[in-house]
Amino acid sequence: MGRAFLTGSLARSKPIAPETTAAPPPAPVPYDLIELLFFAYRDFVGDPDRILADYGFGRAHHRVLHFVQRRPGLTIAELLEILQITKQSLNRVLKELVEKGYIEQRTGRQDKRQRHLHTTPAGQDLARRLVQLQSKRILAALDSVGPDSAETVARYLAALIDPAERPKVQGLLAGP
Repeated sequence: MGRAFLTGSLARSKPIAPETTAAPPPAPVPYDLIELLFFAYRDFVGDPDRILADYGFGRAHHRVLHFVQRRPGLTIAELLEILQITKQSLNRVLKELVEKGYIEQRTGRQDKRQRHLHTTPAGQDLARRLVQLQSKRILAALDSVGPDSAETVARYLAALIDPAERPKVQGLLAGP
């Protein structure tokens, strides 16, 4: 029955092949660089982790403390945007840092609903200890690869950031 139906010009035409485009060959996987990033990150945060553990703090506390120290008066909304975490996650960490006396919250002058974050003297001391450890590691690494390497490393790290996020990060790097 199917053959009788395909008489005439349709029976003589070639079947239409689906349009195909040659897929590019898969890019090689840079396992060595991926693993180097894992190990570098492990050691970069490992030094501060050991100090933070003595305070009952973790990496989330470190990130909050770092950005509040770098940007005194930062609002909670701004901090949420920088860290890209939920308000619930931030609240737990921030509550601990405030209760233990490392960060203080001040009511906004123009908008009383805003809370501006500042490190206390104890918070400043802890933040400086942590950043000094990380600075030492970074400077030693830059020293080992050459005097002009910082610019190349900075461009490489910036290129790893999602393109849509780069302008925001660049603004943050400019400082307060």
